[in-house]
Amino acid sequence: MSQKTAPLKCGVAGVGYLGQHHARLYAALPQTELVGIYDVDPKRAKKIASEHGGQAYTSLEELGAACDAVSVVVPTDHHCAVAQTLLKQGCHLLIEKPLCTSLEEAEIILGAAKEADRMVQVGHIEHFNPVMSFLEKHVTNPRFITCDRLAPFKERGIEVSVVLDLMIHDIGVILQLVNSPLERVDAVGVDVLTKTEDIANARLTFANGCVANINTSRVSLKPVREIRLFQSNAYLSLNFAEQKGHLIRKTKLGLRKKNVPIEKGEPLALELAGFAHAVQNSAAPKVSGELGKTALEVAIKVTEKIRESAAKGKTEL
Repeated sequence: MSQKTAPLKCGVAGVGYLGQHHARLYAALPQTELVGIYDVDPKRAKKIASEHGGQAYTSLEELGAACDAVSVVVPTDHHCAVAQTLLKQGCHLLIEKPLCTSLEEAEIILGAAKEADRMVQVGHIEHFNPVMSFLEKHVTNPRFITCDRLAPFKERGIEVSVVLDLMIHDIGVILQLVNSPLERVDAVGVDVLTKTEDIANARLTFANGCVANINTSRVSLKPVREIRLFQSNAYLSLNFAEQKGHLIRKTKLGLRKKNVPIEKGEPLALELAGFAHAVQNSAAPKVSGELGKTALEVAIKVTEKIRESAAKGKTEL
């Protein structure tokens, strides 16, 4: 008779809009136990702890000492400092996307994780969306991909541009599906309500000939999260938010369309369950720190291209 694995002792650093859901799910999942919460606002930490359990700690060090694994759900520009503190306490980390704000910070985080012999998973949540599972099974040789990710304006996440805030989701998905070196990046973007880009378009060209076009906005009237993908034998159109779509295949009788059979699930719950499984079984996480760093590197290239284009436009005027 096999011995039942004890629940993983988990905590959450930062319980704003997204962090509260990490706390809720750690308390609800059978393989995890919500042990502690930390937030810069002590009242907020106590409120979430009272709702979902665990203790509200007054420092990151106390949180880290009590937990085996922690979700880092603080603003992106604090990821590096918070991650270093928790890694020193011996915690495995799930760091919300993007991993951090620069490649220098990414090296610091991954170096600290290696030194502490601890795992870092990055919260690219679409990799756990059932839509992505379907894509991974049916996409073999993509030639052209278009992604649209549009969202109404919210105050959270604006410490970084829309590229690091939203587009990085689709960058991670595309890198996984194409699996070929990136050869060229073209991009444009504009700031509307913040000091950085709020709308952006990027065109990624890969060594195998695949081209991906990404449209992203955080100042749209309605939310959109869609991907369309073309390969020699099929066309797929899928909706990440609604977890549905259709597949068109070429047959002897012409084109045949069928709805995609996707078993729906809550991506964040699947992501946290996957993180817990990886920690408990010393397995590689689905979205490793290295993959998070690669997505960040491409996002930074996109941002650089946007600013080069903007500078060129001003010069020509």
